[in-house]
Amino acid sequence: MSKEVIALILAGGQGTRLGSLTKKMAKPAVAFGGKYRIIDFTLSNCSNSDIEVVGVLTQFEPLVLNSYIGIGAPWGLDRRDGGVTILPPYLNEEGGEWYKGTANAVYQNIEFIDLHKPKYVLILSGDHIYKMDYSKLISFHKEKEAEATIAVLKVPLSEASRFGIMNTTEDGSIYEFEEKPIEPKSNLASMGIYLFNWDILKKFLLEDEQDKKSHHDFGKNVIPNMLNSGVKLMAYPFSGYWKDVGTIESLWEANMDLLESDNELDLFDTNWKIYSSAFIQPAQYIGKEAKIVNSLIGEGCKIYGTIINSVIFPGVYIAKDAIISDTVVMEDTIINESTIINKSIIGNRCEIGQNCKVGKTESKNISIISDDFYMEGGTIYV
Repeated sequence: MSKEVIALILAGGQGTRLGSLTKKMAKPAVAFGGKYRIIDFTLSNCSNSDIEVVGVLTQFEPLVLNSYIGIGAPWGLDRRDGGVTILPPYLNEEGGEWYKGTANAVYQNIEFIDLHKPKYVLILSGDHIYKMDYSKLISFHKEKEAEATIAVLKVPLSEASRFGIMNTTEDGSIYEFEEKPIEPKSNLASMGIYLFNWDILKKFLLEDEQDKKSHHDFGKNVIPNMLNSGVKLMAYPFSGYWKDVGTIESLWEANMDLLESDNELDLFDTNWKIYSSAFIQPAQYIGKEAKIVNSLIGEGCKIYGTIINSVIFPGVYIAKDAIISDTVVMEDTIINESTIINKSIIGNRCEIGQNCKVGKTESKNISIISDDFYMEGGTIYV
C-alpha cells in the first residue's frame, strides 16, 4: 500500500458567507462554471498530477458532496489500491468528536495516512478555484530539502491583511508567518496548500492535540510551532489563476471571469482538463428568437429569450422576451416570459414567474435566490 505522496482535501467547511447556497450542502459541493462543482478543481488537479491516493475530509452537510464524488470515477480515482476515500468524523472505542480545526481533522485520520506509508502528505482545500500541477510543488520541496512547503501567491499589498502572510529570505525560506496581519510585511499570501514530510507533520499533530489552548489549526498553530522549532519551511511561488470563492461576490466574480476571452483559468485547455460528474442531458436548444452574447450555456437548456454575459447550467428553460444579464443560473431552473434578471445568482430548480425583476445592474451587491425558490411575481433587489 506504500505511496510516496498522498493528498488530503479539507472539504468540511460550512461556508456561511455563501448564505443560502450552503444551507443544505458543504461549500465544495456548490455549483460553478455551468458544469462543475467547486471541488472538481482540486480533484482534477490531483488526477492530472498523478496523485493516486486522495482522502476527502467531510463534515458539514456531506450528503450532496459524498454522493457526487462516489468512488471517484470521473477523476480517474476509482482505484483498487488507492483512489478516493471519504473521511468523515467517526466513533471508536475511545469515543469520537467533530473535527475541531484543520489540524485536528488530519490528526483524526492518522491511521488512514499510516495505512499508505507515505513519505509526503499534501494538504489541500476543497473550496478554491485554480489549476496547479502538484508534481512541480513536490519537486520543489525535494530540491530544497524542505520539511514543509507552503504554496504562496502574490496579492495586492492592500489586501494582504486578509490572508496568512509569509515573510521569506531571498531563497524562499520562510522565517516568519503572520496570520492576517494588520500591517503586513510582504504580499506573499498562503494558498492553504501545504506539503509536509509525514514524519515531521505527525510529530507536530500529536503535540498539537495535547495542547488544550490550541485552536488545532494549521495557520494559527501548527505552522507557527514548526517555525519556532526550526523546521525548514519553504514558500513555493504560484503565479496562475486562484480564487477563494468563499463569498457570494467572489463566487459571482469567478463565474464572470470565465467569460473573459483571455481568462487564465481556460476551461477549454485540453492539456489540463477539469473533470466532473457529467450531467445526462440532451443537446441544448436555442430558439430562432433567442439572442446569446458572450455566455456559457449548459446541456439540456431550452433558450428562447436573451442571455448576455451569463453562465447557464444544464436543464435551464428561459422563455421568450426574458432578459438575463451578468447572472449565474443554476441547474433545472425555469425563467418565464418577460422577466428581467441582472447581476444575480439563481439557485437550482427555481421558477421565476412572468414579468419579474431580479437584481440591479448598477448595484454593488449580488442578488441571490436560493434553491427550489418559487417567485410568482414582483421584484427582488439587494
